[in-house]
Amino acid sequence: MKYFFRNKVVVITGACAGIGRQLCLRFARAGAWIVAIDLDQSQLDALVNHIEALNTRAMGLACDVSRETDVDHAFNLILDQFKKIDVLINNAGITHRSAFIDTDIAVFRRVLDVNFFGALYCTKVALPALLDNKGLVITLSSMSGFTPMWFRSGYSASKHALHGLFESLRLEVEESGVSIMMVCPGFTATDIHKNALEGDGSITKSPFSLVGQLASPVDVADEIYQAATKRKRLVVLSNVGRRARMLSYLCPHLFERLMLKVKREQQGRS
Repeated sequence: MKYFFRNKVVVITGACAGIGRQLCLRFARAGAWIVAIDLDQSQLDALVNHIEALNTRAMGLACDVSRETDVDHAFNLILDQFKKIDVLINNAGITHRSAFIDTDIAVFRRVLDVNFFGALYCTKVALPALLDNKGLVITLSSMSGFTPMWFRSGYSASKHALHGLFESLRLEVEESGVSIMMVCPGFTATDIHKNALEGDGSITKSPFSLVGQLASPVDVADEIYQAATKRKRLVVLSNVGRRARMLSYLCPHLFERLMLKVKREQQGRS
C-alpha cells in the first residue's frame, strides 16, 4: 500500500540546510504541511517563504532540540496551530572528528544531546499525536549506526543508540499503526562535515576524507520520500553503506583491516 502526504503535517528537525531542507521541499511538493525546526529564525523565515511558494502551508520554529523544554514548547505550538502531527522526521545532527583519547567528555555529551536526546525528546512529545493519526517516525541514522568508523566514536555511539531506541519503540507501537523508519545515508554533500567538532569542542579545520562519492541532498531526500510512501523499516542509501553493513556483520575482522588500510592510504596522501 502506498501512502500519500497531501494535507499531512510533517515536522522536520535540522530543516534549514542539507538533507533537512530538501526533505522540507520534497514533502511540500507532495502537498504536505511543513513544520521546519532549526536554530536560526531568519533562515527558517526564508525557508517558510520558499515552501509557501509551493502552494502549501508552512511554519518555522526556532528550537534547540537538545533542550527538552524548548522541544516541549515548540510541539505545543505545532499542535495549537495544526491540531495534529502525521510525520516526524528526526534529522537534526552534529558530528565530531577526533580520536577517543583526545575527545573531551563535553564533546561526547554535546553529540549525544543533539543526535540522540534531540530525537528522543521530539518523539516523546509527538508520540500521542502520531498514535492518534497512525503516523510515521523517520529517523536519520548513518553508516556509523552499524559500522565502526575512524575518529567518530561519539557520533557512532549516538547513531547506535538511535537504532536501539527506535527499533525497540517499533515493537511497542507497530500494532497501533505507527511506523518507524530508520534511514542510513552514505556520505552526502552537507555542512555537517564542515562543522564537525574537534576533540576540544572547536570547529574542525581539517579537510574531510570520505569513502566513495558524495551524494546530493536532493537525491537523498527524494529516496527518503519514496521510502516513506511505502513506510519501509530500514533504508540504506549508498552501495558503500550496503556493502559496509554486510561486511561488518559477516566478517568484522576483515572490515576492520580494510578500514585500517583506507586510513593508511589517506594518511599517505596527506
